Amino acid sequence: MVAIPVQRLDSDVSLPSYAKSGDAGADLVANEDVTLAPGGGRALIGTGIAIAIPRGYAGFVQPRSGLALRHGVTCLNTPGLIDSGYRDELKVLLINTDPSEPYEVQRGDRIAQLVIQSVEEVIWEEAEQLDETERGQGGFGHSGR
Repeated sequence: MVAIPVQRLDSDVSLPSYAKSGDAGADLVANEDVTLAPGGGRALIGTGIAIAIPRGYAGFVQPRSGLALRHGVTCLNTPGLIDSGYRDELKVLLINTDPSEPYEVQRGDRIAQLVIQSVEEVIWEEAEQLDETERGQGGFGHSGR
């Protein structure tokens, strides 16, 4: 388990929290009221917190499945990557895909999930040729339905 320092930028905002023990994603809440227009309305919504992810880790902002299922609201830049050096307010880019109904985000609503994962820094080594694999160059749609 890794400790992540969290700074409240608004004293009333909730800290990230897990709905159930063992969950991978901690809920992030909106720190402002926003109306997402139907048919693609989007907004960058502040969470009122900043975090200090340690080197060797990264944060990944993921959509909440219930918002997508019930309202057609999801994160536009998924996953949203938070690098370990970032120290500003966490913000979530939401989009309303419902063609006819606006969606009201209210301050305190759970709007996304934050997953913290260990990540490797790599050394990129230029190669004249890559090793052969069974898959080879098969890309998009290569494995069938």
